[in-house]
Amino acid sequence: MNIKKIGLTALATTLVAGSAYAAEVSVSGGAGFAFATKTGNSGGGTGDHGKGFGTDNNLSFSASGEMDNGWSVSAATAFTDAATLSSSSVSLTMGSLGTIKSGNGFAGPGGSYDGIAGAYEEVDDGAGTTLSANALGSQFDNGSIQYTPPAVDAMGASVQLHLAYAPRGNDVALAGGVTDGTALYGSATFAGVTITHDSGLTFGIAGQQADKNGSANLDDFFQGNWYAKYAMGPVSVGYMIGYADMGNAHSSTTVQGATANKTLAAADGIFDSEEWVIAFNVNDNLSVSWAKAEDTYDAQAGWTAGSLTGSTIADVTVDHKSLQMAYSMGSMSLKAYRQTTSNVGYNSSGGSSEKNEIALGLAF
Repeated sequence: MNIKKIGLTALATTLVAGSAYAAEVSVSGGAGFAFATKTGNSGGGTGDHGKGFGTDNNLSFSASGEMDNGWSVSAATAFTDAATLSSSSVSLTMGSLGTIKSGNGFAGPGGSYDGIAGAYEEVDDGAGTTLSANALGSQFDNGSIQYTPPAVDAMGASVQLHLAYAPRGNDVALAGGVTDGTALYGSATFAGVTITHDSGLTFGIAGQQADKNGSANLDDFFQGNWYAKYAMGPVSVGYMIGYADMGNAHSSTTVQGATANKTLAAADGIFDSEEWVIAFNVNDNLSVSWAKAEDTYDAQAGWTAGSLTGSTIADVTVDHKSLQMAYSMGSMSLKAYRQTTSNVGYNSSGGSSEKNEIALGLAF
């Protein structure tokens, strides 16, 4: 559905670099049905057992137009089936100067580096514990600004740079003129580069850093991922390495042993993840994939009364596996996966979980 020739007078007033005389506005969306089952022993009782039907609907509005200086501006807003805002963003493309973008819940630059998608989703979709590599870019979904320069072509390769900055890396959604007073994080920066070669090889590497405030959080937070993908005919193979140090200071009150549940935000150790994905396009409509990831929590050392004892705490590895398929028929698609997770919560006694999902999607 397109609605054309709508003047953007207010937008032209805000963007003093030029004036927009008209824009093209479009409405798109999707509807779907999903059936899911979950089993396991990680939550105790009935926490990991259940089944049910659900809907997965979304509605998106977007507008774009060209200003009289040749620059273009676009805005997008998306809603979920819960009648809540999913994301909103504004992009200003300045010709050969590149594009700046900001918004709320718009994924930021990390979406290009935080995981390798299979036929349906990433390996940890539906998992009992989210893969730590997926947190890359989490400081930049809200309250940040992203810059993407034009891609550079050289020797059969396209090189794309992604940069982002947040005055405070708290990932807080802000309206115009509102400031973030949350004290946990100071400024945060992100840098990533993607190289795509004509041979079918794609390589990407990115990192984010954030200052932490307060006497209990003396170290800066850092996370980095790199990946490589190679496509040859109907087969593609992907590999990713992730590293995360949340900057939480070691102490006798924060140390988490092998049999304790950990969360990425609160843990005082280091997370190392490794992921493999192989996908096969059976034909133009059907694709299948298999993925495996190992995500290890390393506590680094044992602590007693805030002092290093010399004894170490055993590493704990969360194991993810996912088998997926996707079949498309024009605007209709049928997708399914089976996902399993062991040592849920980075806990050697955390048990396992399994989720199965099949979804029918309808795009319009």
